Amino acid sequence: MATTTGPSTSTSHEDVPFWPMPRDARCPLDPAPQLAELQTQAPLVRVRLWDGSTPWLVTRHAEHCALLNDRRVSADWARDGYPFFDRFSRDHHQEARFLTVMDDPEHLRVRRMVASSMRYRTIEASRPKVQRIVDGLIDTILDGPQPCDLVTSLALPVPLMVICEKLGIPYEDHSFFRHAVTTITDRTTAPEVASDLEAQLYHYLVGLIERKLADPRDDLLSELVTEQLVPGHLDRHDLVMLVLFLLVSGHETTASMIALGTLALLTHPDQIDVLKGLDADGVAGAVDELLRYLTTVQPGRRRVAIDDIEIGGQIIKAGEGIVLPEEIGNRDDRVFDNAHTLDLTQDSHKQLAFGFGGHQCVGQTLARMELQVVFGNLFRRIPTLRLAVDLEQVPFMNDGIGHGVNALPVTW
Repeated sequence: MATTTGPSTSTSHEDVPFWPMPRDARCPLDPAPQLAELQTQAPLVRVRLWDGSTPWLVTRHAEHCALLNDRRVSADWARDGYPFFDRFSRDHHQEARFLTVMDDPEHLRVRRMVASSMRYRTIEASRPKVQRIVDGLIDTILDGPQPCDLVTSLALPVPLMVICEKLGIPYEDHSFFRHAVTTITDRTTAPEVASDLEAQLYHYLVGLIERKLADPRDDLLSELVTEQLVPGHLDRHDLVMLVLFLLVSGHETTASMIALGTLALLTHPDQIDVLKGLDADGVAGAVDELLRYLTTVQPGRRRVAIDDIEIGGQIIKAGEGIVLPEEIGNRDDRVFDNAHTLDLTQDSHKQLAFGFGGHQCVGQTLARMELQVVFGNLFRRIPTLRLAVDLEQVPFMNDGIGHGVNALPVTW
């Protein structure tokens, strides 16, 4: 299908705000100030992307949910008018069919292939194993030098070890695929470097699939190979893409959330005291509040209208792109009390970190459980944990795609 942009490109003007908008370096955990201003003005506004197109940006929670649950809205990035977040994704989108950019019935068919392994009961059965992983990493931190980097010592290893074990990927290979994924998605990477790493990563996963075919084990990849690939429900290329999607989504955002959540708590010490007094249900609620208050995905969810839609006092025409940044939907005081304040006691179950509607994150139960184990134990085990540098010295990611920190120096 052609990749030309739809009607949303015809009204590109310099006075249309550029997206994504820069955050205020003085308040790095908050959405961009301009984004908050736009929310007060209207639920839908035009923004300008890197390619000059001007899709609709959704600023409020109600319209966010309505559009993500509307069958006239497509997630398929092969459709004309889809608002790509950079040149690389636009130029390479035909090479990959990830779960997040599929529409039903294809989306539902592939989602069902992994949904059973992400059910609540299945995930809860693995909680003791995750508890042992977290305990072991915290033991290592306590036995090691100070200060330490919480990103490399806890935030990255927890989700990497968990998703590797669940998929059946040798953890000793994690440095290779983390380097590959990080480099490929970095917008400053030279095209030839990205292409070479893509090929290496692809061949690595093909080889892993071959090993699972010859010797299936008790893991998700073996299950997909025997139940989907062998019967012919999924071809080899699509299986590689599915595994790559699960691998990346299963650790990148959770790692960022562990680091960002810890930083948010360290800069709100009163909330650490609240957290220490919570039972298991309270910790689960606190995780929802951290997910509401913070956002690990910078450019917003992307969609395109396949029919005219009247909403929020505007008409989104067929073929126009839609950008839905959960960071501002989660800061809507029409839905959340104290929307711009971190409050671990408030009800935040309507937070949008995992999306809404049929495309909600298939692995959200696993991510929630990991975060509950981490935040339910970190400050209990290390009650004097604190930043080893001033907030201004914490290196935040600035690639326009992921929001997080490259390092988090802490001491105790």
